[in-house]
Amino acid sequence: MMTHARVTWLACGILAIAFNPGVHHLGAQIPSKPASEEIRFWDWTSLDFPAEEYAARRERLLDALAADGGGILIVPGDHGISHGMTFRQLDNFNYLTGLEVPASLLALDADRRSVLLFTSPRDARFENPLRPNDFPGRPLGDDPTLATVSGLTRIVDVGEFEAYLEAWTGEGRLLRVNGGHPGALGALESEALPDWSPQDLLLLHLRRTRPEARTRNAFDAVARVRSILSPAEVERMRRVADLTVRSIRETAGWVAAGVDERTLEGHFQLACKRGGSQRVAFHPIIKSGPKSLRPWRVLTAHYDRRNREMTNGELVIFDVGCELDHYVSDVGRTFPVSGRFSPEQRQALELSTAVSDAIIAAVRPGRTLRELQEVAEASIPGDQKKNMQTGLYFGHHNGLSTCLL
Repeated sequence: MMTHARVTWLACGILAIAFNPGVHHLGAQIPSKPASEEIRFWDWTSLDFPAEEYAARRERLLDALAADGGGILIVPGDHGISHGMTFRQLDNFNYLTGLEVPASLLALDADRRSVLLFTSPRDARFENPLRPNDFPGRPLGDDPTLATVSGLTRIVDVGEFEAYLEAWTGEGRLLRVNGGHPGALGALESEALPDWSPQDLLLLHLRRTRPEARTRNAFDAVARVRSILSPAEVERMRRVADLTVRSIRETAGWVAAGVDERTLEGHFQLACKRGGSQRVAFHPIIKSGPKSLRPWRVLTAHYDRRNREMTNGELVIFDVGCELDHYVSDVGRTFPVSGRFSPEQRQALELSTAVSDAIIAAVRPGRTLRELQEVAEASIPGDQKKNMQTGLYFGHHNGLSTCLL
C-alpha cells in the first residue's frame, strides 16, 4: 500500500515535469546548459605582496644557500586537498612564491642562480567531464598569466620533475631539503606510525629512488632568511595582532558562569572571521578550572574536551590567534569568570605580566630568543618556578606560523 507521503511526493514530481516545457515524458533527459567558461587562477586569488617582494626573498635565500655550500633546494607545495577546509599552502613554498598552486615543487639552484616552478599544466581538481558546469577546468602551467603575475618565468610540467632529478643526480649536484630542524638530515621514524611532513616525504623519495644522491639540510639557511621580516611583513603582523586583540575583547564579553569553553571558542572564531581573518592560527585554547590559577600550566587542563562550564571564582585563560593573509598571531589573556579578580588571582596575574614586561623591555635588535628566555627565567621568583612549563620556556617565533620555521 502506498503511503500518503509517497503519493504526495509522486504527485509533486509529476506536476513539476508537466509544467517543465523542456521535458515531455518521464524518461526524457533535461537539456543540459552550455558548459561554464574556464576558471582562471587569478580570478579568485592574488599575491599577498608584490611580486618583487617574493623575488627578493628568493634572492636572499639563494645567497644564503651559496654561502652554505650551494646546491639545489627543493621546496614542496601542498596537495591542496581541503578535507572540508580551505586550501592553505605550505609556509616555505608560500613564502617564496605567494602561490596556492596544488601538488607543485619549487627548485632554487644556488650554483646557477636559477629558479624553477614545477606545476601541473591544468588543475585536476577542476576537471570532471560528467559535470562540466561544476568543473569547467582551470589551467595552471598552461596559463601564461601565472608567470607574468608571479614573476616566476621558468615554469615546468611537474611530470618532468623526475627527469630533472635524474639529471641533477647524474651531475653529482647537491640536493637540499629543509629538514624542519637544525643539524644533519637524520633517519625517518618508523613507517608503522608515520608522522611525516611533506619535506619528510620528499627526503624519503630521494633516498628510495636516488640513494646515490648527495643531500644536505637547508634548515639553517631558510631560517636565517625567514626570521628577518620585511617592513611589509611587519605591517601584516601588526594588523593580525590588532585583529586578535579586538576578537579577544569581543569574546570576553561572553565570559560568565555557566558558559562552556567551547562556546567562547565559537565566539572568538566568529569575531576573527568577521574582522577579515581567513582562519584561526591554531585551534583556540580557552581553558578554565583549577589549573587556570597557574597560566603556564593551562595546557594540562582537560586539553581535548573543551566543554567545561565556567563557575564564579575561577579564571579563564585565552591562548588564541587569528590568521590574516597567511600571517598569524598568538596572544594570551586571562579573565575572572565573576568579573573581579580575587587577591590570589591578581597576584598570579601580576607575576605573569611582570615577566612579560621584563621581556618586552629587553627586546632590541641583535637579541636572540634564547637571551629573552634567560630574561624570563631571571624574572620568575624561585618559589614560582615549579609552576612553569618544562624548561621555563617562555615565548616563540611568529610569522607564517607559530613556533616553526
